[in-house]
Amino acid sequence: MSVRTKMLFAAALLAGFITACNAENPPTNGATMKLHLTTTAFADGQPIPQRHAFDDRDLSPALQWSGVPPAAKSLALICDDPDAPMGMWVHWVIYDLPPTTAGFSEGVPKSPELANGAKQGVNDYKRIGYGGPCPPPGKPHRYFFKLYALDMKPDLKPGLTKKELLKAMDGHVLVEGQLMGTYQRK
Repeated sequence: MSVRTKMLFAAALLAGFITACNAENPPTNGATMKLHLTTTAFADGQPIPQRHAFDDRDLSPALQWSGVPPAAKSLALICDDPDAPMGMWVHWVIYDLPPTTAGFSEGVPKSPELANGAKQGVNDYKRIGYGGPCPPPGKPHRYFFKLYALDMKPDLKPGLTKKELLKAMDGHVLVEGQLMGTYQRK
């Protein structure tokens, strides 16, 4: 095969790949391709205030977001700590959020279902709702708040684990965004 033929073949393969990718991920009519997640409690990468810790007031931080694409049917949020001694520790699982929701106030109730229809799952403290940072003394841990816009409304029962939610979301994430805070026990 000549060099020219090889180049044409490679170009055709690349064009096919790009077409296939665009078919699986349709454009979002100009919406941003990443959710922007913020909080008034701390800046991205900065310490989480003590009132949000498990052994203090255990209040979920106020969260705000933007960039939800028009095709989104629901939102889901997971907060976890990859630095836990036993591996990933899940602090919050919340799903079936209406796509028009733009955030939460501080201290989301720890109930299985919220007034807006959102449902909360079980964290690794074996409780429904938010469970704040509680790392062992030592170096700071990182806490990732990950927000997902989904192309479907899973309409799942309350009390799911992170693993169960991720399985239900598989193949349905349009865009996502994250915010990371740190916490260190003295």
